[in-house]
Amino acid sequence: MCGAPAQTPTLPPGIDLSKETVIYGVVTDQDGAPVPSAYVRLLDSSGDFTAEVVTSATGDFRFFAAPGTWTLSVLHRTGAARKAVHALEAGLVEAPLILE
Repeated sequence: MCGAPAQTPTLPPGIDLSKETVIYGVVTDQDGAPVPSAYVRLLDSSGDFTAEVVTSATGDFRFFAAPGTWTLSVLHRTGAARKAVHALEAGLVEAPLILE
């Protein structure tokens, strides 16, 4: 097991994590390699579309969201994934996604 600390995203200046909820993660393939240019959608508790981002060259994504229960859905030409996220209070919520 690696002893490195968990990595977190670099957030824009002025973000107050005691007041804001940030859902972030990395999209990877089955081998653990990051997946760039994947479309990650944020769906609300009813399953309705709220936002979409494209992953960075290193597979990273992030959403600024209200506290609540969300679903992440990722689409890429090599696979897809879906994950429920419970971001019930302000702060960083890590939600890695692995393509199937």
